[in-house]
Amino acid sequence: MKRLISAGLMFGHLIEVSSPALIERYNRALKHLTGKTTGLTDFHIDLSGYSPEIGDELGDPGYLNPSGANRQFILLTTSQKTAPLLNMKFSTARGILQQFIEANEAQLFALTARDAVCGELQGSVFQLSTPARLLEMKKITVEADTIGGHVADAEKLAAQITRFQQEPDGWRDVALIAEMIALARKTGDITRVPVSLPAMTFSQPNYWTSHFGGVYVFQDLPHPGVISTLPRESLGAMPINPVMDITRRNQIGEWLDRNGLLEPIVQARGLDAAAILRQKMDFILVEAAETLKIDIGDARRTELRKLAFRLGDGLPDEFLGLAGLLRWVEGAGPWPRITSENACYFYTLRAAPGKDRDLVNMLLSELAPMDVRQMFITHKELFYAHYARWSERKRHWVADFLEREYKVDAQGAREALFGPEPAMDAHDRPTPRPSRLVGPRGCCGRTAMIGLLRAAVLAFALLTVVYVIVSIYSRSVRREKLEKAWNSDPDKLKPESSERDAYIRAGMEAYRNSLRRKLIVLVYIIPMAVVLATAYVVKHQ
Repeated sequence: MKRLISAGLMFGHLIEVSSPALIERYNRALKHLTGKTTGLTDFHIDLSGYSPEIGDELGDPGYLNPSGANRQFILLTTSQKTAPLLNMKFSTARGILQQFIEANEAQLFALTARDAVCGELQGSVFQLSTPARLLEMKKITVEADTIGGHVADAEKLAAQITRFQQEPDGWRDVALIAEMIALARKTGDITRVPVSLPAMTFSQPNYWTSHFGGVYVFQDLPHPGVISTLPRESLGAMPINPVMDITRRNQIGEWLDRNGLLEPIVQARGLDAAAILRQKMDFILVEAAETLKIDIGDARRTELRKLAFRLGDGLPDEFLGLAGLLRWVEGAGPWPRITSENACYFYTLRAAPGKDRDLVNMLLSELAPMDVRQMFITHKELFYAHYARWSERKRHWVADFLEREYKVDAQGAREALFGPEPAMDAHDRPTPRPSRLVGPRGCCGRTAMIGLLRAAVLAFALLTVVYVIVSIYSRSVRREKLEKAWNSDPDKLKPESSERDAYIRAGMEAYRNSLRRKLIVLVYIIPMAVVLATAYVVKHQ
């Protein structure tokens, strides 16, 4: 891992702690939370205040998260909000801590100027004894205070000030006044500079956890589900369906598509799909060379192209599938048939815009593990685990590539690959020529067919309403004309009612068999013909 650390690809952007005052504050917080202290004179901390150097010193990388379920944190400065979160057990932890710091930044800035702030991400579960208990962790509450209890003392002083102001003889209560003065020495003038750090509760219905081998939990979806990296039987009974494991690619692909969580990269607006596909093909060739122990030099594209010619029919299925899609993108080949059964299927996808974008991209990195860039960006824990198993040759190539191609503009690369942040609006993209189960996600697969059926049923219902209204109106107009014709005949000024009714019945019977009544069915035919003609023209353009 030294190569990654020296390149700034691991433990990057940590906060350095070397000031004796800050080290003393950190030790007080560490003693308060864990009963331990550090003898280091300088170290680095992440977003939660965890230090990898102190973890090595104590021989405990989980010293701030002993149970793995309720992470503790130490804040020495609000600058920690830009730092990464190491030893992540839940994918939501970093976002929750960042939101907590940003929401209370002014208060935390004032509090950390005098003492360290420590707290805990509290869930309703304190011990994850079974996988089923993961689904109980829907909300996380963040509570924090300084080691000296400044927030608690400020709340106590505020209550005493209220009591002093409201009680008629409060000014005579010497003990109360003395206690208020003692607290004010500690908290300052809270009437002018209020000290408040309220508990905040965050919802986390969808998340990834490293527990039980790695589990993805999706509860806040039209079709909830759980995906495990280990065999699904290892999770036991779960109070949610379906429960899938990473080997059930067809089921996972269909489930993701049904929830509208996927987007083919060839449809993504503003994305250079050809460049992305070529880079993914390079990653696959590097993995093939690693497997076959073939020397490819510095693995530049020229060397990789020679390797592709050399392998010939032995090229991986993932490479061949992406090559077919690349030919279509560049207009040099037909639209390829790529379904979830194809090995390259998940390499052709990215997460659709939305609140779960990053979590879905994290899952896709498990399903498309040869795309090392996506894995590094979206799932660093998985990347480091794979990196430890690679040969020295591949480690060197990957570290060099990430430092050269990704690190120089990390934010730009993320947006180019995965689109803008989840809060940005998303629009539907036009799809290539559709056919069932064709294309990276089946452009007219189950989701598209359901949408078409719903639209057809709705259109038929609306046209039926129009048909009924027009039919009633036409019948009433015809009947009115028959009545006027009878009344306008001078020989029928005083007609018998039975003769009049028989005349109108005969006229209405003739109307029922007339061409005019049959033409009302055009209410259905004309709109449908217009829609079909428009679809045909658009499709062939």
